[in-house]
Amino acid sequence: MSDHLLVVDDDPGLRELLADYLGRNGFRVTGVADGRGLWAALEQGSVDLVILDLMLPGDDGLVLCRTLRARSQIPIIMLTARGDDTDRIVGLEMGADDYLPKPFNPRELLARIKSILRRARSVPTEPGEARCFRFAGWTLEVATRQLIAPDSVLVPLGASEYRLLRVFLDHPQRILNRDQLLDFTQGREAMPFDRSIDVQVSRLRRRLRDDPREAVIIKTVRNEGYLLAAHVRREF
Repeated sequence: MSDHLLVVDDDPGLRELLADYLGRNGFRVTGVADGRGLWAALEQGSVDLVILDLMLPGDDGLVLCRTLRARSQIPIIMLTARGDDTDRIVGLEMGADDYLPKPFNPRELLARIKSILRRARSVPTEPGEARCFRFAGWTLEVATRQLIAPDSVLVPLGASEYRLLRVFLDHPQRILNRDQLLDFTQGREAMPFDRSIDVQVSRLRRRLRDDPREAVIIKTVRNEGYLLAAHVRREF
């Protein structure tokens, strides 16, 4: 079956445009105007990706993004109409996988959707692949995507956090710059002043209880990028 996209935007013209364009490109599309429509659509059936506007009546996109991420790993693309980068950064901190400022070219949105869906499914457990990773007392179970802390507490991971952690675990002791991390996790290059990777690294550090001022797991290498400093052991 075609992937099912849920567009949450209070502009009926934009919902209709996206439903028509994305539908012609092989997707099933449901459009709703607000948070109540979002939750109702999720109850009615499986959704593969949510396109979520920031400015909505009732609960805004940031509140909905945070609540959805706490309940699910469904990929989220945030649409932002404001010029201030702060809203985009907060959206990423709330758990969005990517963002796109309005107005945008539908072809770019289509490319982002395909990239995110491809990466969301690109790390299945296959014969010969590691069953789990152990590092700095932590364990990442590949099949279930569960992160287990040194004190055995289960730490929830969003889809983008899981992909970023897998990139670091697959390239331990290696400096990765922002362009490389964006390419590995989102399939795109960094735009000027793009801070999305910095935000996602910060969020992942919080999950790993890694103080950014004295990071011991994911270290910042000044003017170069980030480095997973911990020893990684793969178990098959």
